[in-house]
Amino acid sequence: MESSGSFLPSPTKSAWQQRVDAAYVGRDALPRLRLTVSERRVILAVVDLLLLNLGLLIILVLRAGFPLSWLTVQKHPHYLLLLSALWLLWTLFFDCYDLPRTAAPGHSAWSAGSAAVFTTVSYLLIPYITPDLPTSRLSALLFVVIVTGSIGLWRVAYATIFSQPSFQQRILVVGAGKSGRELAQALAATPQQGNPYAGSGYRLVGFVDDDPDKLEAVIEGVPVLGDRHQLLRLVKVYGIDLVVVAITYSPEIHPELFQFLLDCREQGLSLESMTSLYERLTGKVSVQHAGRNLGVVMPQVDSATRHLSMAAKRLFDLVAGLFGLIALTLFAPCVALANVLFSPGPLLYKQERVGKGGRTFWVYKFRSMVPTAERESGAVWAAENDNRITPVGRILRKTRLDELPQFWNVLKGEMSLIGPRPERPEFVAELMRVVPFYQARHAVRPGITGWAQVRYPYGSSVEDALAKLQYDLYYIKRQSIYLELSIVFKTVRVMLGFQGR
Repeated sequence: MESSGSFLPSPTKSAWQQRVDAAYVGRDALPRLRLTVSERRVILAVVDLLLLNLGLLIILVLRAGFPLSWLTVQKHPHYLLLLSALWLLWTLFFDCYDLPRTAAPGHSAWSAGSAAVFTTVSYLLIPYITPDLPTSRLSALLFVVIVTGSIGLWRVAYATIFSQPSFQQRILVVGAGKSGRELAQALAATPQQGNPYAGSGYRLVGFVDDDPDKLEAVIEGVPVLGDRHQLLRLVKVYGIDLVVVAITYSPEIHPELFQFLLDCREQGLSLESMTSLYERLTGKVSVQHAGRNLGVVMPQVDSATRHLSMAAKRLFDLVAGLFGLIALTLFAPCVALANVLFSPGPLLYKQERVGKGGRTFWVYKFRSMVPTAERESGAVWAAENDNRITPVGRILRKTRLDELPQFWNVLKGEMSLIGPRPERPEFVAELMRVVPFYQARHAVRPGITGWAQVRYPYGSSVEDALAKLQYDLYYIKRQSIYLELSIVFKTVRVMLGFQGR
């Protein structure tokens, strides 16, 4: 891979750069409140929960008056805790805290409003441990309307106000090569209100690069403002909050540039690598720009809760496997009858797949293709709208019910409910040769569903395998209860929406 910049001696500041500086400085009318990604999510969640619980308190006050309603909440704090817990579960299902999406007023209001409706209705349907609101139809209806309306309006206000430049962190990227260009593309992936960087919470101001051919160039709509000698000046002139180093091989950083970066840090400025910011923005690991840095693609193993988390995940897999086998027992006769009527042949089929540690095992699925699908061609990538798929198989794939027999693999310990999808040995040999870090996905048990499955469309090529690998590595690095639950809810949404392949 090529470096992102050569960092040669600096030319003098041009008239063009002076005009850019003059046009930029002092442009924002609003007071500055530069919010990080974490701060944005906290603000969204806190205000959502306040409005949610305030809606319940308003209904209790309308029914019983303030003193009595407040005493009721003091005696039964679980009323608010249960409501908040239901909200967090439904927001996972509707993806309410995906920051690029929250920057679109319509989408944010719709997703959060949907979560509010399902939260309040499910809350009303729980007996004994919730207030007795359903006895009054007006109170129950007002509860749903107040919560949904207030949260919807808040989301519109958030998208309108916090997408303004004054609330965005300003970024200066050091290196205008392939790494810098890919980061700019990631930042511009969700255009909103004419500002391509509104959804991310970041504003890419410009690049710094010492390559004379790049100076005064415009890359992905963003100018190259100067070289390393102008770094400190550019940071001050443009009010930069974050300097991102987009150089593939860190040993190639010029000693002077390294010192200038340390000077920026000394001034209290935040520094971050391109791979780190890209990972946070996209939910995937940029393996093509990781170089030979294993830390970019591998998780931190020294964790006090690592073994406890692994044990909890295995326990969850066992419980899910038992329920999955019960569902398999009930569902299998229906699939068998449908096959007899529309596509005669075996009910199940098995394929050899590569699992944890590179060990192979046999994976079981409901047959979704004609029995002679690979008799002549051998192992080939399945394609979208593949003519080998049977009518019954098409429905099974759309709902992902063809994966149901794999709960047996989960119980055997060959698979997990969540993890990278296992690939066939014939393809693994090729992918390990051409895709960087492909072996790293074998560090964990493969899964029935995974982060790549809910974030990337159906793949049928080496390029698709590379894209999905980046999501798989993100999951392996960042395994957590929140991420696991997010994948489960997204998978359910895919199944209900017939979005499987």
